[in-house]
Amino acid sequence: MYPPISPHDHGMLTVGDGHQVYWESSGNPDGIPALYLHGGPGGSLKPGYRRHFDPAAYRIIGLQQRGAGRSTPSAASPAHRPEHNTTEHLVRDIEALRAHLGIESWLLAGVSWGSTLALQYALAHPGRVRGIVLVSVTTTSPAEVDWITEGVGALYPEAFQSLCDVVITHSGWRPGQGRLIDAVAGVMTGDDAEARLDLALAWMAWEETHIQIGLPVAQLRPVGLCEAPIEEQIAFTTLVSHYWSHHAGQASGWVPDGGLAAHLQELRGLPICMIHGRRDVSDPVSTPWAVKRELPAAQLHVVESEGHGGPHMMELWCRAADSFAVTGTFAAVGGGA
Repeated sequence: MYPPISPHDHGMLTVGDGHQVYWESSGNPDGIPALYLHGGPGGSLKPGYRRHFDPAAYRIIGLQQRGAGRSTPSAASPAHRPEHNTTEHLVRDIEALRAHLGIESWLLAGVSWGSTLALQYALAHPGRVRGIVLVSVTTTSPAEVDWITEGVGALYPEAFQSLCDVVITHSGWRPGQGRLIDAVAGVMTGDDAEARLDLALAWMAWEETHIQIGLPVAQLRPVGLCEAPIEEQIAFTTLVSHYWSHHAGQASGWVPDGGLAAHLQELRGLPICMIHGRRDVSDPVSTPWAVKRELPAAQLHVVESEGHGGPHMMELWCRAADSFAVTGTFAAVGGGA
C-alpha cells in the first residue's frame, strides 16, 4: 500500500431532505478521479482507503454516506428520518457530489456494502463510470440479508444467542416469530434510548464475531470492545438494520424492476475487478461468483486464506488501481477467475 496521506480539500455538500454529506479529496487534483464507497450501511470513512491508490496518479475522493460519521444529521439523532435514507437517496448523493466536484466520470471502489452501492450507481449512471473495483462483494439480495442476519448464527450459536437475548429483552420478537432484523430496526428507530444503546452494543459485538474471520492476529479486536464512539455505534446499527430490513430496497420498492441482480448484464461493457476472501462467512464467495456468471469479462480474485478483508486482499486492490491507472483495465492484476 502507499504511505498515509491527508486530504487537500474537504467539505459538506447539501443534498436535500435536511441532509449534508461529508466529502474529502486527496492525492493529485489533476489525476484520475476515484471514488471510495465505504461499507455498512452506516460505516465510517476511515483514512486507510487512501493508501490503495497511487497519490501521484489519482484524485482520491471519499464520501461519508447519509446519517453516518461526519454527515448530518446522524442516524443516532432524533432529526434523522429513515424514509430520507434509502439506496436511491445515496445514489443521488453520489451523482450530486460528482457534479459538485466537476468530474466527468470516475473509477469506483466499493467495499462490502459499498460494492452494492457502486453497482447501483453504475446502473443508474453508466456514462459516469470508468471502471469498478469491488472488495468483499455484496449485492444485498434478500438471500444475502437472511444469511448475514440469521443464517450465519449457525456457525457462532453462542454469540448469536447473546444478540437474540438482547433483542428479546427490548422487543416483542421471539425466534420463529418474524425476522430478527425487523425487530432490531424497530427498536433502533424507537424512542427508548436505553434500549437503542443496549442493542447497538450487542449488535456491534455480534458483527465483530463473524466479520474478523481470516484477519491477521495483529489486526483482531477483542469482541465487545469496539473503538467507535457510542453515537457512531448507534448510528451504524440504526442504518444497517434499516437497510437490511428492506433488503436495501430490492424487496420494498426502493430499487425498481427486480433489483440489482436482474440488471447486472447492463454493466458488461465496464472493466470490473472483484476481490473476495474464501473464508468470508459474512458474505460468502457465492455472491461474487454469481456476479461473475452475469459478467463473464469481470475479474474475480479469491484469496484462499482471508475472510471479509485482509492484507492480501488489500494488496490486490492496490494492484487493480495501479493497473487501471496505466491501462484503463485490470489486465495487469493477473490471475483471477
